[in-house]
Amino acid sequence: MPGIDKLPIEETLEDSPQTRSLLGVFEEDATAISNYMNQLYQAMHRIYDAQNELSAATHLTSKLLKEYEKQRFPLGGDDEVMSSTLQQFSKVIDELSSCHAVLSTQLADAMMFPISQFKERDLKEILTLKEVFQIASNDHDAAINRYSRLSKKRENDKVKYEVTEDVYTSRKKQHQTMMHYFCALNTLQYKKKIALLEPLLGYMQAQISFFKMGSENLNGQLEEFLANIGTSVQNVRREMDGDVETMQQTIEDLEVASDPLYLPDPDPTKFPVNRNLTRKAGYLNARNKTGLVSSTWDRQFYFTQGGNLMSQARGDVAGGLAMDIDNCSVMAVDCEDRRYCFQITSFDGKKSSILQAESKKDHEEWICTINNISKQIYLSENPEETAARVNQSALEAVTPSPSFQQRHESLRPGGQSRPPTARTSSSGSLGSESSNLAALSLDSLVAPDTPIQFDIISPVCEDQPGQAKAFGQGGRRTNPFGESGGSTKSETEDSILHQLFIVRFLGSMEVKSDDHPDVVYETMRQILAARAIHNIFRMTESHLLVTCDCLKLTFPLSCVVLYATHQENKRLFGFVLRTSGGRSESNLSSVCYIFESNNEGEKICDSVGLAKQIALHAELDRRASEKQKEIERVKEKQQKELSKQKQIEKDLEEQSRLIAASSRPNQAGTEGQLVLSSSQSEESDLGEEGKKRESEA
Repeated sequence: MPGIDKLPIEETLEDSPQTRSLLGVFEEDATAISNYMNQLYQAMHRIYDAQNELSAATHLTSKLLKEYEKQRFPLGGDDEVMSSTLQQFSKVIDELSSCHAVLSTQLADAMMFPISQFKERDLKEILTLKEVFQIASNDHDAAINRYSRLSKKRENDKVKYEVTEDVYTSRKKQHQTMMHYFCALNTLQYKKKIALLEPLLGYMQAQISFFKMGSENLNGQLEEFLANIGTSVQNVRREMDGDVETMQQTIEDLEVASDPLYLPDPDPTKFPVNRNLTRKAGYLNARNKTGLVSSTWDRQFYFTQGGNLMSQARGDVAGGLAMDIDNCSVMAVDCEDRRYCFQITSFDGKKSSILQAESKKDHEEWICTINNISKQIYLSENPEETAARVNQSALEAVTPSPSFQQRHESLRPGGQSRPPTARTSSSGSLGSESSNLAALSLDSLVAPDTPIQFDIISPVCEDQPGQAKAFGQGGRRTNPFGESGGSTKSETEDSILHQLFIVRFLGSMEVKSDDHPDVVYETMRQILAARAIHNIFRMTESHLLVTCDCLKLTFPLSCVVLYATHQENKRLFGFVLRTSGGRSESNLSSVCYIFESNNEGEKICDSVGLAKQIALHAELDRRASEKQKEIERVKEKQQKELSKQKQIEKDLEEQSRLIAASSRPNQAGTEGQLVLSSSQSEESDLGEEGKKRESEA
């Protein structure tokens, strides 16, 4: 006999759509078996009831046996051994149909009893288990829906305990019922063969014992054939008994092992989170917006397939594409007072989806799995080992290594070395680049024990007094997401360059060097590693405005001394700001800020470089203009001094003329002139003092 198709009892707890689809095939097969066995039962019942019509009844039986190979059983259509066996039976029965008579007692014991037992006991048991399983499945779905609607903010221990117990009871009931239902359907495949062969065997044995005189028809070959069939039936029965025993033991073992899994949120100490997955499947609640403020949550089966996230409704044969998760971003979010929610955003930022996991373990595993797929780890030869190696590298990322060069050599895949020079289009620096990278140690890049800031705070440069007023008073650190002062807005509107980018802040930390792009690469590595170690998935999305004056989150453009993109993940970029204060003993310190953008970070760095060039040319023009104004002021001052000197000489000449006139002999005239000269001299002095005051003013 060929192998028997079986339902996988081990997958009953997962209850995936594939398992449900396979169950539907078995149920369809059971219906076909029931229909066929009812016809066969009616044919054999005619043999038992109508001895006078024995020939016609046996002929109909032979006809039905011949049509077995034309039946389309979903699980047994290709059973050639069974078809050939039944064909042989049909030939023998057809030859004996004209001369056989039925002995009622023998037919009742050997032919009608086995098929009646199969019809009344086994088939009805399948129908009863099907109804019980459907009720248990509906109860489990209702319990899961009530559990999913538990409030995160208004937790009620009593309600939560009742709902959890309801989920536990319904899931356990569904699992146990489903396992017994699967076992019955698997057993039905054996009983089908027994129910087909055993009545025929009994019928033929009754015919042999009854017709002693028909030995010429019942030759030795037929007896040997019947003996082989009897042996096959016994073998099938023994195989069925052994398989039933194995399935019962499997059911008992699975009931014991699966008891903790009936809880919707199992103990994380017993079931730790696996962060190295590149494939995952399970049920999630998907949020679907039905209006401006209303939404619904649909429970569907999700699974990853390469770089795609697939969804499949219960009963569907195959899944459909939900989202392309290559180069996507995923983060935990708060949504509608539900727990364990996370959001997936496509690489271009145009599509996003909010999903809810059933437990904290599933929540973290889904986020880690999608992160691993987003990094295209699944394309490697051994994805799980690669993911484990990447996560291990992240755990070791905060441990200082002997040299910066050795650490980067160990992180390079396949031992490939990067080009010795950085791209000028995506990185820039006001200082000179280091010529010997091998001698650049970790301590010369990042200050030891440097804390990582995950909340963005914009520092202010003390050498920018005009900008300090816009950002805050006296070098005060301000929130970069707010606007401060009307002068900042007017300066931004007057700026030549305006480019807006959507970015997400990853973190910042103080660095000891700001003269090489590898400072940014090292900071990126440490911040990403810290986020992975501490399970920090939330990121604030904001707008970065690049102008000729600042990077508006807000950072003074003159403080930006270095900027670069990640060498592998082009959506990551960072820049170093040289500011006052900090952890260092000197007055100036350098802080590196890391962002993730929806666009390529290289475009943002190019915009920053363009802004710095425009700002440099504007500063040179401003200095030239101020120098020209200073020259004009000096010329004007010299002209005023020359005019003043001429006026003094003119006054002196007038006084000399008056003194000469006062020396004439006319006494009276002399007295009058002296008085006039004295008054004019006083008026001249007063006029000179007034001119001095005007010049001073």
